[in-house]
Amino acid sequence: MQSPFKDLPREISVLVAASFFVAVGFGIVLPAIPVFARTFGVNNAAIGLIVSMFAITRFASGLISGKLVDLFGERAVFSSGVFMVAIFVFLAGLSTTYAQLLFFRAAGGLGSSMFSVAAGSVIMRSVDDAHRGRAQSVYNGAFLIGGVSGPAIGGLLSLISLRAPFFAYSIMLLVSGTVAHFFLKGEKIGKREKDLDTSEHTTVREALAMKPYRIALILTFIVNWVVFGMRASIMPIFVTEELHATTAVVGYGFALSAVFQGALLMHGGRLSDSKGRRYASVIGSSVLLIGVLTLTIVINPWMYLVAMSIMGIGGAYLSTTPSSIVGDIIRGRGGQVIAIFQMAGDAGMIVGPIIIGALSDMYSYRTAFAVSAGVFALGAFLATQIPETRENFLSTKGERPQVNNLRPLE
Repeated sequence: MQSPFKDLPREISVLVAASFFVAVGFGIVLPAIPVFARTFGVNNAAIGLIVSMFAITRFASGLISGKLVDLFGERAVFSSGVFMVAIFVFLAGLSTTYAQLLFFRAAGGLGSSMFSVAAGSVIMRSVDDAHRGRAQSVYNGAFLIGGVSGPAIGGLLSLISLRAPFFAYSIMLLVSGTVAHFFLKGEKIGKREKDLDTSEHTTVREALAMKPYRIALILTFIVNWVVFGMRASIMPIFVTEELHATTAVVGYGFALSAVFQGALLMHGGRLSDSKGRRYASVIGSSVLLIGVLTLTIVINPWMYLVAMSIMGIGGAYLSTTPSSIVGDIIRGRGGQVIAIFQMAGDAGMIVGPIIIGALSDMYSYRTAFAVSAGVFALGAFLATQIPETRENFLSTKGERPQVNNLRPLE
């Protein structure tokens, strides 16, 4: 069986190892956050705010993180960011009031922004466009493998104590930061700006002039709004209160989604590299839309598990596309271009949980799911409008790869 790391640079394998521990910890804490927040007597909108505040801080610090990557290199920014999140996650687990939990979750967003932008820069800069989809799949796979075990473990830990998942996540982050600090090195990454040739790099203005980049921003915004917004805010409460299931069932649904996505992720990455970014994104967005629509008619835990599985399948084909597009168009170290892409996803994480939580408070969970399906339908349409950016793919089709000479695509 061919190794998933074949023809990929060493930096990717180290990044995957470091990210795996982040993924396990995040999977452990994800089902516990809404339920833990509920113990302070708050409503669904306040629970959504807990999720959104983390993203608000990430969004606000995105350009700062991009500049830090440009100045100090990916390794220093990645490891420092992970260590910062570890501290605030631990403190969040010690929270005795809703205000404390909200503050510590928000504070962790800065560190998360730092290591997310640094990780994106490693993938986009160290891999050529013929392997970028597969590299992104391997990276996402690290999170999904952690996602298989993390939510199930987190659900069981939550039965013991709702604080335990936070402490477990903090430990996983410390391991990740240590791996990145000592092993994440390479010719193109880890160097200060003064040691690099910065005469040729993609500016934010040049990136925004390109249609593929603009669609990638909108698509990642919508995906984070709909998918993350539902999963991290009302989904655990919906399963426990509406379907009368346990937090363990919440974790099983997240784990099933990760299993199906992980099983097809490498195929999705290779499809993106061989058939093009648009081809893979159309398949993924269509299947994901079916999954979101299924959630609107869920009446028992089994239907919930089926819907999560369908969403996992769609995610396998859609998750690599927007970031691969960004990697296709950038030249040199483009920390701020990457940061704006990350910020678009963060904006979706800010808007989604609050709106979805408010809709479920004012109307019903199914109304919130139906509105989410409508929003995602727009994303599915935009996927059909993506101009191809993979240079080698365009060459085989006899087309001119306009993005590499930075001409706007209309």
